[in-house]
Amino acid sequence: MNKIYSINKKAMNSTAFISRSKGLLLLAGALMLIASSCKKTDYLDINAADRPPLAAHISFVNARPVNVGIQFWTYTTQVTKTAVPINGKSDYLDAQFGDVQINFTEGTNTSYKASREFGNSATFTSSGGPNGPIANYYHTVFAIKNTKATADSLILFYDDLAVPAAGKAKIRFVNLAPGSPNVDFGITGQTALFTNTAYGRAGSSVLSGTGLNTWSIGPFITIDAGVLDFQVSNTSDHSVVNILNNQLSNISLQAGKIYTIYINGTPGSAAIGATILTHN
Repeated sequence: MNKIYSINKKAMNSTAFISRSKGLLLLAGALMLIASSCKKTDYLDINAADRPPLAAHISFVNARPVNVGIQFWTYTTQVTKTAVPINGKSDYLDAQFGDVQINFTEGTNTSYKASREFGNSATFTSSGGPNGPIANYYHTVFAIKNTKATADSLILFYDDLAVPAAGKAKIRFVNLAPGSPNVDFGITGQTALFTNTAYGRAGSSVLSGTGLNTWSIGPFITIDAGVLDFQVSNTSDHSVVNILNNQLSNISLQAGKIYTIYINGTPGSAAIGATILTHN
């Protein structure tokens, strides 16, 4: 699929969608949750009335090329208490899990700029999809623009926060620069780590078929920690994409840390920037 997989209804005609059974991702998460419970039964050993409430843990990111802070909501409950600035993120916040409508508002306005229901559909559609938040799992939700930056949207990834091996870091790459072609991403002078990444997609993501699982929507890979120069290039001709202010040069990745690196649009400019998020 070469187009963004979660947009709002205004962009419906410009989007191709992936079909997949609704239960697969949630079932995968449930099975892993059950497996974990088999090893740690403390929660089930507590009387139901005394159990702490379950929640999904979600970090909300404002990746829109609009210099206005935004607030995130699940249905009518405001989850973020402080507006998330452009290319900023919240901590992981407890939020509703399962079939959840996530919305965001801009500035002090109370009308939703975008809404999308996660976990409500058997397929990825313009208004929903099978990838609902899972209790006790960690997630990242991005507020973004559609490919032509004409409408607002939301996407959700599951975050695999298993600590990498000694001396290693984990990274995920996401193409969130409106209007950009498919791109490759990697360490300068080396073979690309992620190839042919379309707008609105994570590098090496799998959204259908036998490779689809909880982590495949936004997968991380493990690389050597250290100070690195990263490069983005156009997949079609391998020409280098200029990144504003060399924001992918001389990047220090710490051993044991987990990062999302994404390219983004710039307000009032055609320039492409980059943002690095640390998950742990």
